[in-house]
Amino acid sequence: MGAHEIRVRLGGISRQRVYQLTSRADFPAPVADLVQGKVWMTSDVEEWITAHRRA
Repeated sequence: MGAHEIRVRLGGISRQRVYQLTSRADFPAPVADLVQGKVWMTSDVEEWITAHRRA
């Protein structure tokens, strides 16, 4: 899952907000840092979203 997919998954948040979230110490580490950008395991991101979603 790339930054764009994270944006879409979180309801179209801004690129800046995705950067803020993915820079947090508690956000999963990327599995690769490609020319196009970082990528994360979808399951790791989904787990993080579930744990941090507001009620």
